[in-house]
Amino acid sequence: MFAVIRTGGKQYKVAQDDIIAVEKLAGEPGDVVEFDEVLLIGDGGEVATGTPLVAGAAVSATLVEQSRAAKIIVFKKRRRHNYRRKNGHRQYQTVLRIDAIRAAAGLPPTAEQISAAESWPAAQEGPAVEAEPAIDQQPAVEQEPVTEAGMPTPDLPPQEGEFSNGS
Repeated sequence: MFAVIRTGGKQYKVAQDDIIAVEKLAGEPGDVVEFDEVLLIGDGGEVATGTPLVAGAAVSATLVEQSRAAKIIVFKKRRRHNYRRKNGHRQYQTVLRIDAIRAAAGLPPTAEQISAAESWPAAQEGPAVEAEPAIDQQPAVEQEPVTEAGMPTPDLPPQEGEFSNGS
């Protein structure tokens, strides 16, 4: 069984006995942390998704340690201006061990809950717009007859102010 939880502005896919590092949470090593922002629960081929959260689902974890992540280097430079700045940063983080994943009422999701979570009312009604058969139409632009030289023949009457060739 696995779950997707949201904490610290990020999402994590967790399973029982996983060890994960998340943004810093309050607490001491050995404390139990409860996550109720569960976005998805899966068990084999069955998946229950929330809209946006799965109702009644929770994930409990034990706080293993408070630590800091690896150091990252922040380097700024503007070429040809003798400007260079180098800074380092280590983010505080909390290491957790996932103890249990509980669906609604402490039971794994049933097939009915999964089908209810995945059903869309619009999909049951059928297509929103009925397709109509296309009607054969004439082309919008008629092609002009072409002379031997490959140029179209002018069929336009002479405009006002133009002279005709006397025919």
